[in-house]
Amino acid sequence: MLLLAIATAIIVLAILLTFVPVMLWISALAAGVRVSIFTLIGMRLRRVIPNRVINPLIKAHKAGLGVTTNQLESHYLAGGNVDRVVNALIAAQRANIELPFERGAAIDLAGRDVLEAVQMSVNPKVIETPFISGVAMDGIEVKAKARITVRANIDRLVGGAGEETIVARVGEGIVSTIGSAENHKKVLENPDMISRTVLTKGLDSGTAFEILSIDIADVDIGKNIGAHLQTEQAEADKKIAQAKAEERRAMAVAQEQEMKARVVEMKAKVVEAEAEVPLAMSEALKSGNIGVYDYMNIQNISADTDMRDSIGKLSKDPKDGDK
Repeated sequence: MLLLAIATAIIVLAILLTFVPVMLWISALAAGVRVSIFTLIGMRLRRVIPNRVINPLIKAHKAGLGVTTNQLESHYLAGGNVDRVVNALIAAQRANIELPFERGAAIDLAGRDVLEAVQMSVNPKVIETPFISGVAMDGIEVKAKARITVRANIDRLVGGAGEETIVARVGEGIVSTIGSAENHKKVLENPDMISRTVLTKGLDSGTAFEILSIDIADVDIGKNIGAHLQTEQAEADKKIAQAKAEERRAMAVAQEQEMKARVVEMKAKVVEAEAEVPLAMSEALKSGNIGVYDYMNIQNISADTDMRDSIGKLSKDPKDGDK
């Protein structure tokens, strides 16, 4: 019975020590952080991992930060990273940057790395853009790559635009600066004109960063866009002219076909009229309007006309030469 009682006591003590973080409580007391054992039990009941709150609290206490258990626990329950926020507060304190716990917690809950933001405030970050193309007034394409030195702005981290906006705005400034240059040689001779022009536009407005400098890392020449556009325009004009010429040719062919159709129609009418002549002569003979002597004269005249036509055709034959 004694052994059973000892075993039961050991099991109960093990369960108690598992549920009640006694060692964590002792560590907090040793570090000078006053936290009751019932507070730790309450954390267990609220499904809060005690060491996720107490260890950062010890760290903050040693750094001289005035944060409370309730602040850290509420941030943990909201889904924040307590340890990262405390590290950011300590880093800000060492760098003489004003960062209250509420602002740090808000930045962390907004999805930004508050520790990285504090580090970037002390040590600025360099953002390198890809090659950005612009076309000068002389039609030559110029490609430029820039390095943007930025520093995090703690006050604008919540709600401020990110690095993508900075890169996009700088790219827009590079394109507009190159496009306003009279020729590409001026851009190549003075690449710093791009950085000076871009810096004066206040591109960091509404962003979570402060632009310290914009340096042009590389400048390269691209295609002759002006000549390419002129070539395409000439090709387009050529196709338009060809289309118009084809349209005129089609109209001429249509007119020719129409004239041929009219000639055929006229010939048909002539043949039809010539076919009616014998009928009319026959009717005139029957009715007595003309006599046989008149008919013979008409035949003689027709034969004489045919003979003259034959002689005329022979005189125009190229095989016989000029006559």
